[in-house]
Amino acid sequence: MSEGRLLTLFFPVCWGIWALIWFVASFGVKKATRHEDPWSRLSNTAPIWICAFLLVVPSSWLGPLSLRLVPRNLTYYGIGAVLTVIGLGFAVWARYHIGRNWSGVITVKEDHALIRTGPYAIVRHPIYSGLILAILGAVLARGDIAALLAFAFMLYAVLRRVGIEERWMSETFGRDYADYKASTPALIPFVV
Repeated sequence: MSEGRLLTLFFPVCWGIWALIWFVASFGVKKATRHEDPWSRLSNTAPIWICAFLLVVPSSWLGPLSLRLVPRNLTYYGIGAVLTVIGLGFAVWARYHIGRNWSGVITVKEDHALIRTGPYAIVRHPIYSGLILAILGAVLARGDIAALLAFAFMLYAVLRRVGIEERWMSETFGRDYADYKASTPALIPFVV
């Protein structure tokens, strides 16, 4: 297989493995007691799908959005690949650490536990932190305006979701969550 073909497959394979892990891990979670309403869910899920579309669609479909902002070379591609692998790995670690409390949509679970260990000792929303880093890596490797827009859509969705989750966790855990917020940054390590 040629080097070019391997490079073309790298990101889809990484994201495919992540999606498979996510799917398998979605079984056996706790039952939800509170759900985000469908319109709110759509408003923070649609930008994620737009992000994915912009990152996977061929550049030839994008017209002026295919204008490169980062030179196409192996250095940028390699840095992007490393960031993507680290980000996805961090998200998977967080997903397994939160265990049965996890949900793909914003919920509060039965007997919801406030997790403050593992990656949750580093940031309050490590799954989102990992996904942002992974998307940033993909953006760097792709290097065009569409990729930058993809990042903007993902960042919007994550910040919106974080705002809702912060409110719900504060309502659910009260003082314990306030203490957690005071000592642990939301998304970026070491930035409280």
